[in-house]
Amino acid sequence: MIRIVIAEDHPVVRSGLKLLLGEHEDISIIGEAATGREVLELVDRLLPELVLMDISMPELNGLEATRQIRLKQGGLPILVLTMHEDERYFSSILKAGANGYIVKGAAPGDLVSAIRAVAAGSSYLYHSLARVLAKQEETRLTPRELEILQLTAHGKTAKETGKELCISANTVERHRSNIMQKLGLSNRSELVRFALERGLLEAD
Repeated sequence: MIRIVIAEDHPVVRSGLKLLLGEHEDISIIGEAATGREVLELVDRLLPELVLMDISMPELNGLEATRQIRLKQGGLPILVLTMHEDERYFSSILKAGANGYIVKGAAPGDLVSAIRAVAAGSSYLYHSLARVLAKQEETRLTPRELEILQLTAHGKTAKETGKELCISANTVERHRSNIMQKLGLSNRSELVRFALERGLLEAD
């Protein structure tokens, strides 16, 4: 069971999140905070296994709350949930110490996957961030290659990736070969290391 504290200042959004996440037996909402200071108090008192953190909150914004949680409880997973899908927010979120980033416009299934990944010790970066990283590296990766890079970073095999994307494992392998060629890498281990160094995957 993943015990979660939600930090979100809009009651309607909190209610929607509770309704959505309440459908999953492995997720339990144990606390709700409407301000940054409230989430700090709840983290100390309830000892959750994950914080779902909004950025824009009164009293103390989500980034500063994340920084303070990271100083006090370095290992607590924090997943940032925000309306902002802008490149300038990405580096701030990662520098603050968040383990993942997902936008409020994401599909419900993506949010649940992000929670499970971050709770399990991995990083989760919404696909828009992967596109920014690819642009910064001037790799010219296609949208499909970006998807495969992310799934590879999360440890998916070619068969698992193919099933998720509705393509064959051989096609996945061809895409991986193209990705490695564009990135100047020689094998899958180097591909995973590339993703690790850019925050797509946390070391165990």
